[in-house]
Amino acid sequence: MTTTALKSDLDTLIDLNRDYIRSVQTSDVRRFDEILADDFRCSNPDGSLVDRAAFLQQTARPVAISALEALDVDVRIMGDFAIIHARTEYTRPDGQRGGGRYTDVWARRGGRWLAVSAHVTRC
Repeated sequence: MTTTALKSDLDTLIDLNRDYIRSVQTSDVRRFDEILADDFRCSNPDGSLVDRAAFLQQTARPVAISALEALDVDVRIMGDFAIIHARTEYTRPDGQRGGGRYTDVWARRGGRWLAVSAHVTRC
């Protein structure tokens, strides 16, 4: 893979990560429908494992947190797979700051990067 292609993939994945976080904050089911693979799975902070359909249903509900941001984003590209690790900070409904971590796995399918897995924790 050329340096230019790698840079392009990195830029694309950074943009997709930004979209993912924004979509969580704004309950943007339409955008998730575009970027999630058909076989997507998510491990939620409560320990539940949900498929794509259940994830879209939970995303449709407005979130109680605000000011969600991703920090220390680390994108690792391994051919047609990529792993993104990051930590989050947000404001809880009571005004207190909260945080957590997430790991998202992306796969290049049909020339597009799609999210295939997510794991979310909160502290």
